[in-house]
Amino acid sequence: MKPAVAAPPEGLDKTDTKILRLLQADGRISNLKLAEEIHLSPTAVLERVKRLTRDGFILGYEARLNPNKLNAGMMVFIQVVLDRTTLDVFNAFRAAVQVRPEILECHMVAGGFDYLIKTRVADMAAYRELVGSVIWTLPGVRETHTYAVMEEVKNTTALPL
Repeated sequence: MKPAVAAPPEGLDKTDTKILRLLQADGRISNLKLAEEIHLSPTAVLERVKRLTRDGFILGYEARLNPNKLNAGMMVFIQVVLDRTTLDVFNAFRAAVQVRPEILECHMVAGGFDYLIKTRVADMAAYRELVGSVIWTLPGVRETHTYAVMEEVKNTTALPL
């Protein structure tokens, strides 16, 4: 079964999409190798990559680190319910989350709770410390529910192109 692939956004052609696919698979690919794969000159490919970056299709580049080697092997998701759902509470919570490096992701969600937080810690003792010193001290937190990950079945940041 062929995977569902979204249509390219307006303004992108097949070459742009291929460049994005290749860069997403290997952000360290050289411009020369990228040009060979695309069958364009290195100058033309470089200009396309610059445009894709300028137009916001490419947000940046980063190394994917091994959390198990860096004392962060336990992934935890935390549902957060706020005491009030008012603009000032949302803004205070959002600002507090932004400055906490322990919080890897935080998403406001629709449904039975307000935010979903993703974090990584060494073990359950480290998680308990994080909850007490960081999560429960965030502005407006009334209730949390924790989900410790037992197995990562799939972990990717790649978008289907």
